[in-house]
Amino acid sequence: MPDVMQLNAIKGLLIYLVVINLVGYAMMWYDKRCAQNGQWRVKEKTLLIVSLMGGSIGSLAGMYRFRHKTKHVSFKYGIPFIIVMQIAIVTSIKLKLYIHLLELVKSAFNAN
Repeated sequence: MPDVMQLNAIKGLLIYLVVINLVGYAMMWYDKRCAQNGQWRVKEKTLLIVSLMGGSIGSLAGMYRFRHKTKHVSFKYGIPFIIVMQIAIVTSIKLKLYIHLLELVKSAFNAN
């Protein structure tokens, strides 16, 4: 059973992910609006950094919702690649935690 600190960490992580994905979505909307109005734009590097920081799903949703950056190779393939890599990282971490847990259980049974 997770303790209070673990639950707070998970809650904090979930809040962070919601916020950063909303930021990614909003930045796509804002950059599209600036492009339409001939205003200063958000740097592509900034948009990609937000995706790397965990906002990739929001950025991808914004890309396709506002039809923005969908023809740019770095966005069309880059953001889905970032999502796949983030899933791979999370899966790897979870797998390592499960293996560690199984080793603890196995050692507990072997101690008897």
